[in-house]
Amino acid sequence: MSLSIVILAAGQGTRMKSSNPKVLHLISGKPMLFHSIDIAKEVSEDITIILYHKADLIREEIDANYENIKYHIQDVEQFSGTGGALKGLTLNNDRVLILNGDMPLITKESLELLIDFDSDINMSVIKLEDSSGYGRVIIKNGKVLEIIEEKDCTESQKLTKTVNAGIYSVKKELLNRYIPNLNNNNAQKEYYLTDIIKMAVDENKSVNPIYVEEKEFKGVNSKLDLSNAETIMQNRIKESLMKNGVSMRLADTIYIDIRASFSGECFLENGVSILGNSQIINSHIKINSVIDNGYIENSDIGPMARIRPDSIIKNTHIGNFVEVKKSTLNGVKAGHLSYIGDSSIDEGTNIGAGVITCNYDGKEKHKTVIGKNVFVGSDSQLVAPLIIADDVLIGAGSTITKNIASGNLAISRTPVKIVKGFFYKFFKKGK
Repeated sequence: MSLSIVILAAGQGTRMKSSNPKVLHLISGKPMLFHSIDIAKEVSEDITIILYHKADLIREEIDANYENIKYHIQDVEQFSGTGGALKGLTLNNDRVLILNGDMPLITKESLELLIDFDSDINMSVIKLEDSSGYGRVIIKNGKVLEIIEEKDCTESQKLTKTVNAGIYSVKKELLNRYIPNLNNNNAQKEYYLTDIIKMAVDENKSVNPIYVEEKEFKGVNSKLDLSNAETIMQNRIKESLMKNGVSMRLADTIYIDIRASFSGECFLENGVSILGNSQIINSHIKINSVIDNGYIENSDIGPMARIRPDSIIKNTHIGNFVEVKKSTLNGVKAGHLSYIGDSSIDEGTNIGAGVITCNYDGKEKHKTVIGKNVFVGSDSQLVAPLIIADDVLIGAGSTITKNIASGNLAISRTPVKIVKGFFYKFFKKGK
């Protein structure tokens, strides 16, 4: 039996208190909706996302990252609520899995528990000590009898500890019959998807509760929820990496983007941030360093270094307070306090403390090319566009504005001028 997946992502997310759509807020480098899409794609290629609030913006972001996603725009004016989201929706397959775009922590294993093609409806439920804020699930003899939204609960019903986790697996033919018959006769004047449970029970259909973990099915509705979800996601990422051989010192202080990849023997010290699609291979990233969309191989970075996007660093030592941007370094030493931007530097070259590649002229960025076995003295400025050939020495404190041929020494310094006794004259002190 085939499976269609519907992801509900139409809400305004007012509790997030942000102009950015709720489902586009980032968790470990990726919009929370994308986490739901990624998991959905592991069980089906037939995915429909239901949108309304800022639909064009959300769709643009999705289309830039995924193919073959279908969309349905909810008619919120006439049919608000989770049930209203499915009004007018056409589904292809015999079974439908309904997910939420603000549940980024769900795993494939949990979805597979819900996908039982023999049952009429499976729904996720959680047992909570404090069930306030959730729809209550009434269960008898292992079967769901009803879901009651909190605003519609009696005082005794509010004592129920089993709550709706918000994900359903339903036979399509039931949805096709039940969704058109939903009404908004409730406290919120909305069309509740949960009402299909009572409809199914009234027809003696099987509605099975699938007990799940709260931290995995918890929705993200506020900045606090977002922070808590980030912590859970980061723990998952780091636990997986450490099990696969990545060493981390004080892992709780490290941030790793879900898109980053590691191979070989890697060691991350405390305070490190690995951002974007960074690739780290057999490398040591030292305390408080940042790697942002960089490729690092057989190298050590930091402490307190910053590797900015589009940098490729191989067999290289990058020391403290060194910043590298859009540059390729192979077999290079840059030990201290340097800025290397829009550059290509070859093996055996040493970049001294305080060296700056001056890559921006106020209008455009320009490239610096440095060959093999070049020694760049401390506090030098290399004004691009510039080519420095192999086997070159550049004296400390030089400003280099011309290409330097192989084997040469380049040095540019203003002669030292000494004015005798000027200190005493200036401060009117005698000696």
